[in-house]
Amino acid sequence: MLKQENRLKSKRSYTATYNNKNIVSTDSIVLYAGKIKTDKNCPTRVGFVVSKKVHKRAVKRNKIKRLMRENIRLILKNKELTEINNYQSLIFMAKENILEKNFEEIRNTILILMDKLANKNI
Repeated sequence: MLKQENRLKSKRSYTATYNNKNIVSTDSIVLYAGKIKTDKNCPTRVGFVVSKKVHKRAVKRNKIKRLMRENIRLILKNKELTEINNYQSLIFMAKENILEKNFEEIRNTILILMDKLANKNI
């Protein structure tokens, strides 16, 4: 489970991240990035969104969120990506194509998104 300090919780936080308009995407996930950190001590907060357009069943939507959340937890634990800690908040929004992907494919997609985001801000 993702640590409490790394979770994006309030509606205001989600809205602020969306309004920042720092977006990268692939065929199955869209990544919204918040502001770049000024204080390196506060942890990056991560949120996950899966709409009813992806699948009408809540069980499937929750499974997708669990898969994305576990991938992020492992990435943070293993410190695989250093650029993930440059942002105050990140929101991963699933698209319909994510239903066909397994755990490893979702992991690779997240890594690709983070690389795109790092290259975009250079």
